[in-house]
Amino acid sequence: MQPAPVKYLPRRALPRKTLELAHYLIGKTLVRETSRRRIIGRIVETEAYLPYDAACHAFNGPTPRNRSLFLERGHAYVYFIYGNHFMLNVSAGVAGIGSGVLLRALEPLAGLDLMRQGRGHVALRDLARGPGRLAAALRITSELDGADLCAQGPLWLGRSIRSVARIGRSVRIGIRKDAHRRWRFYERGSPFVSGPKYLRG
Repeated sequence: MQPAPVKYLPRRALPRKTLELAHYLIGKTLVRETSRRRIIGRIVETEAYLPYDAACHAFNGPTPRNRSLFLERGHAYVYFIYGNHFMLNVSAGVAGIGSGVLLRALEPLAGLDLMRQGRGHVALRDLARGPGRLAAALRITSELDGADLCAQGPLWLGRSIRSVARIGRSVRIGIRKDAHRRWRFYERGSPFVSGPKYLRG
């Protein structure tokens, strides 16, 4: 598959409020540069995490682990969880506050063979459906923590290549603290969205 024509997403285009950013990123692209070629996915699911939110890693203040979450909006915050998965977040708001947007799922667009090297021979819909799968498919590790996603580099955000029909909203997935907050956004009808069916309609 030929890489889709993708243009960089400048930082000035990113909303300054975390919830608005989580909504805005639906339909945008994520590009991973490798020595061979690009891996490209279209963002179809996000979750917002704010400083006063008990489920947010910034809730108890900055630490060596979460310092990238406190960067100006548009930087990568990558962390390791469950002893098995990396997770990719986009820092939100202004520097020093500590909020972010978890990228939960992508629609694969280009570099599918490279994605499968990280994920195995799974169905197309499962290549990057879920945050751990997303990170594995795009070869995202702690080396990318703090990367500027609005500048030329190994990982960056791109503009939309097509419009989003409808955006849904729900509670977040897989958390216990502040689980009532409807801070998850997703493209309705996309087969690449994760979670139970009642949270994908």
